[in-house]
Amino acid sequence: MSSPDPQVRAARNRSTSTLGGGSAGRGPVVAVTGAASGVGDLLTRRLAASEEIKQVVAIDERRGEVSDAQWHILDVRDPAIAEKLRGVDVVVHLALDLDLETDAATRTAYNVRGTQTVLTASAAAGVHRVVLCTSAMVYGALPENDIPLSEDAELRATAEATGVGDLLEIERLGRRAPRAHPGLNVTVVRPAVLVGGTDTALTRYFESPRLLVVTGSRPTWQFCHVEDLVSALEYAALEKVEGELAVGCDGWLEQEEVEELSSIRRMELPSAVALGAAARLHRIGLTPSPAGDLAYTMHPWVVSVSRLHDAGWRPQWTNEEVLAALLEEVEGRHTVAGRRLGRKDATAAGAAGATVALLGTAALVRRARKARRR
Repeated sequence: MSSPDPQVRAARNRSTSTLGGGSAGRGPVVAVTGAASGVGDLLTRRLAASEEIKQVVAIDERRGEVSDAQWHILDVRDPAIAEKLRGVDVVVHLALDLDLETDAATRTAYNVRGTQTVLTASAAAGVHRVVLCTSAMVYGALPENDIPLSEDAELRATAEATGVGDLLEIERLGRRAPRAHPGLNVTVVRPAVLVGGTDTALTRYFESPRLLVVTGSRPTWQFCHVEDLVSALEYAALEKVEGELAVGCDGWLEQEEVEELSSIRRMELPSAVALGAAARLHRIGLTPSPAGDLAYTMHPWVVSVSRLHDAGWRPQWTNEEVLAALLEEVEGRHTVAGRRLGRKDATAAGAAGATVALLGTAALVRRARKARRR
């Protein structure tokens, strides 16, 4: 697959071009949890370079590479974090585990306990704002959803998709915290389909030999590049915007547009077949994605980003540019029903037709049976 055009490459560099270097700003002291990698690392770099930030406090279980930040090495579930937050004005909590391969119970214990500890410790340390990052998935993917959803729309998701139960509980903790701790404010940032060094059930959708479309469904796609998420989190850290807000590209793409732009053909299956097979494969441990993940590829859940717009923020990436970047990123990866395959397995699956490309059931089940006999 060819590289994105020069506009895409330029867009990718817009928000990173100012990263690095020190800052002697007179603004808030901002702490970032999960600061050593991923979104946390990018945000720490951006804040450390900002003249609007007085100091960055970086918290993680290992030290990252941003030398201008003040590092504290500890688990966010450790109550000792309260002492590390003394003198901090704003905490951006990004220490979450949403890895598809993590045991679900272990993931939930870390995410919920970590968020609860950070909120309680922030209140005890005199922090006046905590910024939480969840996902627009909390709105739920439903056939009757408005396009786009208002940021004030009811959260109608269930815990059936990967990590969404954790995110809903994090949001519940965030709503309850100001009542339990007067003086503590909570801002919640909800990105659309996040792209840029991420590995989710939704990014793996584009690693398949065919794009699954469930008969009668109405898929719509709205992306959020990680660089735009970082700039939105900076807005929240600087208190230029508050409350519950969505972040993503302006507008959305219909499924037909996605297929045309990606040059990946669709495979269409009845809902009962697709959902039933996905549930069985997940239940016997052959795929990491539960059947609930399919809803987000079937029904609309695009959101308005009006609050950030009203505050003066604009996305630097379009949906078309992010999709191009995603396709470049996943090139060479092969996924069937959410399960990564080697090139040989993927080629066989693709040649076997739509049903096998979705399920890969026979080969996967045989492999699992052989493994159990050993």
